[in-house]
Amino acid sequence: MPSENEDYDLIVVGGGPAGSTAASAVALRGHRVLLLERETFPRYQIGESLLPATVHGLCRLLGVADEVARAGFTLKRGGTLRWGRDPEPWQFSFAMTPRLPEPTATAFQVERSRFDEILLRNAERVGVEVREGSPVRRVLSGGDDRVRGVEYTDRDGTRRTAHARFVIDASGNTSRIHGRVGGARVYSDFFRNLAVFGYYAGGRRLPAPNSGNIFCAAFDAGWLWYIPLRDDLTSVGAVIAPEHYAAVQDDPHAAWQNMIKACPEVDRLLTDVPVATEPPYDQVRVRKDYSYWKASLWSPGMALVGDAACFVDPVLSSGVHLATYGALLAARAVNSALDGSVPEERGFAEFEARYRREYGVFYEFLIAFYDMERNEDSYFWSAKKITRVDIDEAAAFAELAGGVASGDTGVLAAGGLGARWTSAAAELEGAVGRLASADDRTNPLLGTRVVTETFRTGNALQEQALYGGPLDDRTPPVIGRLTATEDGLSWLPE
Repeated sequence: MPSENEDYDLIVVGGGPAGSTAASAVALRGHRVLLLERETFPRYQIGESLLPATVHGLCRLLGVADEVARAGFTLKRGGTLRWGRDPEPWQFSFAMTPRLPEPTATAFQVERSRFDEILLRNAERVGVEVREGSPVRRVLSGGDDRVRGVEYTDRDGTRRTAHARFVIDASGNTSRIHGRVGGARVYSDFFRNLAVFGYYAGGRRLPAPNSGNIFCAAFDAGWLWYIPLRDDLTSVGAVIAPEHYAAVQDDPHAAWQNMIKACPEVDRLLTDVPVATEPPYDQVRVRKDYSYWKASLWSPGMALVGDAACFVDPVLSSGVHLATYGALLAARAVNSALDGSVPEERGFAEFEARYRREYGVFYEFLIAFYDMERNEDSYFWSAKKITRVDIDEAAAFAELAGGVASGDTGVLAAGGLGARWTSAAAELEGAVGRLASADDRTNPLLGTRVVTETFRTGNALQEQALYGGPLDDRTPPVIGRLTATEDGLSWLPE
């Protein structure tokens, strides 16, 4: 039988970036928080490329930005891509707005084992009770069906129960409890890809000052990422159609090597470079069916954040941003409910609307981005055309977004999405074509609707951390009028 009936204000399941963010943001308000993590840190995790909103926005709000800056991670100024009609690579910069000073227009390539541990230890410092080696078995509900706690196994193998006003599931794509909220996952057919990835002990770098950029290159079977983690460590992964799964399953290492050889731009960077032998980077790993969302992201007493809630696609490095942003939104709802300033239902409705909007704009951007690649002879790329988006997928997205992405539910009706996505792809492709001739003060990408929408929330988050709030009203009209407090950790009453 479970032992030790413990009481908290919040229980967080999972100690990755989403879990550490939610736990820290609530503990910083003086509430009692328990974080349960099934593994013992440091531990391996894929997902090494960050966006500026995480580094200069979220980390600053949590009080850990200086420690992250001192960690010696590779500086990332943007991305370099061989993607679209132009056979030559092109680049984008994170210098997206003049209101954010130059040091904040950067991000990092991080070893997630180190980055995640920095966030977890910071959670401990701000008062979170962290228990590693403690997997959660199930959630506990009351007679009213409200989630009121969890049952877990501690590192000694003892079954225990803990109760709380709120539970946040941040336990990732392998969550055992996410089904308690929103039912089964809704998987995307358009982004239904397979990733096979591993590491090299070094590799050539792009010319300065972009030597730390992520490099993404399209080829016949899909696309490759190339992430410079350290001088002696590079992450390389192939995103391909699920039809390759049998070959990958049969010999992941051979399949991975074959994909690299099929992409000359990446293969040249790895000539005579050995595969990494340093654990845990000495393995070739596979992920499939990783693009999904949920019908709802919260129910009374419980919310989903991070990969327990949703994931789109790795091409824009959005995973950690979506995870930590969703966790911050959930923490705002928890803090506001605990101090009585905003009712639980109102705060979590704001959480869900904003989280869905952010997922929706990245989803829309990525559909347009995939459509830019014009390799008509490729099975992979011919299937990634906006004209091939299944009507069921469009209808599911319309239901997911609910008009939030545009502020106009009519535009996001399933029948109107094809024209909207086609227009976004054409606008994006035109802006990329103008990059080479643009001067240093003009970024053609900023003139496109889809890019402006995609980075709007991230810019606002950085402004919140730097200035105590966004520099203008960035709240779409369909989302409620709740605004964040100056410290970014809760909602102001209406």
